[in-house]
Amino acid sequence: MDDIPRDHLSGPLRRGAVKKHVAAIHVSGKLTLLQRKLSNVLLLNAYDTLTSQSRHQIDARTLCLMIGYNSNDMDTLKASLRGLAETVAEWDMLDEKGQQEWGVSSLLSYARLKGGVCEYAYSPALAEKLHDPKVFALINLNIQRRFASGHALALYENCYRFVRTGSTGWWPIELFRRLMGVSDSPYYEVYKHLNAKIIKPAVAEVNKTSNIVVTPEVRKMGRAVSEIRFLIAENPQLAILDLDDGEGLRNTDVYDRLRRLGASDRLARQWISEHGPDYVAQKLDYVAGQGGVKNAVGYLTKALREDFGGEVSPRNPPAATSPRARRLERIRDLAAARKPTQRDADKRLFMSRLQGAEREDFERHGWMSALNATAIAAFWEELSPGAFDGLDEG
Repeated sequence: MDDIPRDHLSGPLRRGAVKKHVAAIHVSGKLTLLQRKLSNVLLLNAYDTLTSQSRHQIDARTLCLMIGYNSNDMDTLKASLRGLAETVAEWDMLDEKGQQEWGVSSLLSYARLKGGVCEYAYSPALAEKLHDPKVFALINLNIQRRFASGHALALYENCYRFVRTGSTGWWPIELFRRLMGVSDSPYYEVYKHLNAKIIKPAVAEVNKTSNIVVTPEVRKMGRAVSEIRFLIAENPQLAILDLDDGEGLRNTDVYDRLRRLGASDRLARQWISEHGPDYVAQKLDYVAGQGGVKNAVGYLTKALREDFGGEVSPRNPPAATSPRARRLERIRDLAAARKPTQRDADKRLFMSRLQGAEREDFERHGWMSALNATAIAAFWEELSPGAFDGLDEG
């Protein structure tokens, strides 16, 4: 795959959060979790040139890796891009002169994949709204990656822009169902069902996963719930997810190596913050030793996520001569067979059981964490009973 010019990738991608206008958040129709993540990454990539360029480009494989798709799964990417083009964004707001403005637009006016590059565009009216600095929410991509539910991510997006005011204000329950993408389902017209299947799980995931804590409140008309709002507070335990913009990380050798490789400023600092300088340096050494890697940043993205070059990696598996090595290889295969969103959910579920040094070791080494080897094997045996049968023989 030929690399696209770096200015299409590294400039905008130095930003770690997406400015999302109310028009981009209030959408009709359903967006899957991966489509929401895709929408955010595309906006991040295009943001600096939203109003000055009519078309935007990003390396398709890198795009897949950033979102969590299999980098070769172009069919899923095509389906998600098609979904964004078929999804409508609607805004109803006051302009600078105090006049009411209503508008509607598809989220993407077009998208195409050609020569390993994803090219896409926004309608001029929507691009103007997306770039408006007056009304936006900061969607941190580091936080976004942690979500396993599209409803939870939708709730987070719609609540976070009100974090400074502490409340979303009252939403008619019909509007809330539309924001959650369930307005066309008669089942969710019953508030008991909406609360049990959508609101409670989404609130629980937002509060556990993100940098805010939300609390729902309802108003009733007679016995029926007519309006809902969410009280919003910062989550101090997860404030670390908002990456430090200080100069400290820029003064390290690992940061310099990442920048020379082609990583953006923001991406370099994000990787060092997430994985630690030693782990990133190890993966840089691994990528450098492969030779012939056309898209080094994309390959490093995958190396960091899947622990290439560790005890077990897709390109350097251990000789399966011992039961432990065979178990590690089986765990690698089990994890690789899961869908991208399920892989993230698996890691979060297992990490929720860890504390202290065990948690830190898992954050650094993933499923190859030696400190958690016994617990990891038990976890995968629970998910896939009989997965390790026969591996201790021979």
